[in-house]
Parts: sequence; structure tokens; C-alpha cells
Amino acid sequence: MKKHNFSAGPCILPQSVLQQASDAVRELDNSGLSLIEISHRSKPFVAVMDEARALVKELLNVPEGYEVLFLQGGASLGFLTAAYNFHKEGEKAAYVNTGAWSKAAIKEAKLLGEVEVVASSEDSNFNHIPAMGNISQPSLHITTNNTIFGTQFKSMPQLNSDQMLLADMSSDIFSQEINVADFDLIYAGAQKNMGPAGTVMYIVKTESLGKTGRAIPSYLDLNVHIKKDSMFNTPPVFAVYTSMLTLRWLKGIGGVAEIQKLNEAKAKLMYSEIDRNPLFKGFAQESSRSNMNATFSITQDDLAPAFDKMWNDAGINGLKGHRSIGGYRASMYNALPLESVQVLVDVMKEFERTHG
Repeated sequence: MKKHNFSAGPCILPQSVLQQASDAVRELDNSGLSLIEISHRSKPFVAVMDEARALVKELLNVPEGYEVLFLQGGASLGFLTAAYNFHKEGEKAAYVNTGAWSKAAIKEAKLLGEVEVVASSEDSNFNHIPAMGNISQPSLHITTNNTIFGTQFKSMPQLNSDQMLLADMSSDIFSQEINVADFDLIYAGAQKNMGPAGTVMYIVKTESLGKTGRAIPSYLDLNVHIKKDSMFNTPPVFAVYTSMLTLRWLKGIGGVAEIQKLNEAKAKLMYSEIDRNPLFKGFAQESSRSNMNATFSITQDDLAPAFDKMWNDAGINGLKGHRSIGGYRASMYNALPLESVQVLVDVMKEFERTHG
């Protein structure tokens, strides 16, 4: 039976990417060697890294003055990396608290100085993106999409030219068009919408670096990685290669503008059924609903076992919600076809017919 993968992460990847990646593990480009045993300094892998970085720039229209990196550590290390490189000594850093991952970023930033949470939706269990007033701090950090609670920034904060905007885009990178020039730093773990776990992608405005007034450990210093073209240490070759393949796939289907249309169609189909069907209730406020992660619950708890059996029998995987809020979470990352969302919606309709 075909599986419909709604997992929140690791993400679903295109079948063509999985095939090419598995072939490369056995042998990369008729080289007689596996992707994961060649030197990361060899011409074949340097070409992979160069292409991956170039595709990021092309797909997101990255302007001059920015560098792209693929590093280890995931976004969890990115929380500390962002703070080390942009949190100025003796000044407050502003953060928006929209859930578990922004709370983790705030925790790391507090190791380096004072943090001010300028907006939070914690009092409503993070069911919306909070409104923000004027930001006076030198930098503002946001998490653009919140996988656990199913909320997403629908517009980005507008700051003054002398302020810095930093964003963790781990779970919605490449899902919609963005203006990279609005940001001084974008970082994203690959495993939510780009590739397998093991690498994190950074887009860095180079002129914003080196102004914190602190010494930075070498591995956390983005300037060090820029000077070494993401090769300061051995990179996670499989994760970078597979991310490159996914970016090739995205370019081949029309790029970010085209995938945004598909993502909006999937979200509309999913949320329309959640709102229509009396047996289900959405979690996130409508104005903050994520196109990547639709969170919802069943209105009669005693019916949950029957619904769980029905969606499992339909070949649906990864629908259970995070333990923080329970219920269900349909993660609709780039590679999830509209067909899979239709299968889930059909199950919900049939469940209403038989149990409503």
C-alpha cells in the first residue's frame, strides 16, 4: 500500500530524490566510490557543495552581500550560533516567543546576555502569532513556522535599516517566496522541508558579522565557515548531497513560486475540511494557521480510536499530534502531493458519515 507521509520531521522527500541519493550511496557518478566514502575535498564533492549553495541563491533570489553555508548541528546549534554572531555585548536582544523552538532559542541567547521577549503567545498555549509593537533592540529573532502548534508568520516584521532581523525558518524554508534582503540571518535545519537530518543551511548578510564585541569559538563563528566555503571541518556529505537533489527537484518543477501555489492549495483543502466537519476542530487561530503543519483535534475523545484505525488503514503515516497539545498534526511539506491531502480529507468525510 502506498503510504501518505504527514510526518512533522524528518520530512517527506520526492521519490526521485530518494532514488538518486540511494544510488549515490552505492556509487557516486560512476566514480567507483560511495558518496559517503569520498573525500569532502575531492572535486566531485566540492562540486556538490557549490551547486547546493548556488541553488539556494537562485531559488530564493539571494542578493549580493550574502553567503550561503551548509553546516552541521541542526537548528538547535543554530540557536547558539545566531546569538554568538549577532547578539551584541552589553545590549538586549529581542525575541518573539511562539512555541517550543523559539523558547529554546531564547534559552541559548540568555547564555550570552540579556534577552527581552517583545511578544509572546504562551498564555494561549501558542495558538497564534502575537502582535508586536515597535522594536527598539538592535536585533530581533523570530521562528517563522511553529511545527508543534501549527502557526506561521503571515508577514515579516519590518525593522529600521540599522536593526537586524534573524529567523529560524527550519520548517517553512523554500515553501513560499521571501525577501531575503529583509534578513541579516536565515537558518534552517534540513530535515523539515529540504533533506535528511544532519545539516543546517545558513544565509548570512556578511556586513552584519563581526560586530558583537565578543570572541567567538571557531566552530560557532560564521566568518570562519564563510572563509572556508562550508569546509572548515568535514561536512555532513549525505545530508548536503540529498538537500542539493531536493533543490534541483524544486527548480525543476518551477521553483519556489510554483511550490507556494501547491502548498496553498494543500492548506486550503485541509483547513476547509477541518472547519466544515463537526467531528474536528482546528487548534491555531485562523489568521495564524501554518501552511506546513495543520493542527486539529477530534471533538469526541471516545471516537479517537475509530478515527485512528481509519486513517492508518488508509495508509496515512505520522498524523499524531505533538504531546504538547495532543490531537493530530498534518504536516504538508513541499514533497507531499495534493493527492495525499485528498486521501486524508476523504477519510475525515467518511468518518463523519459513519460516526457523525
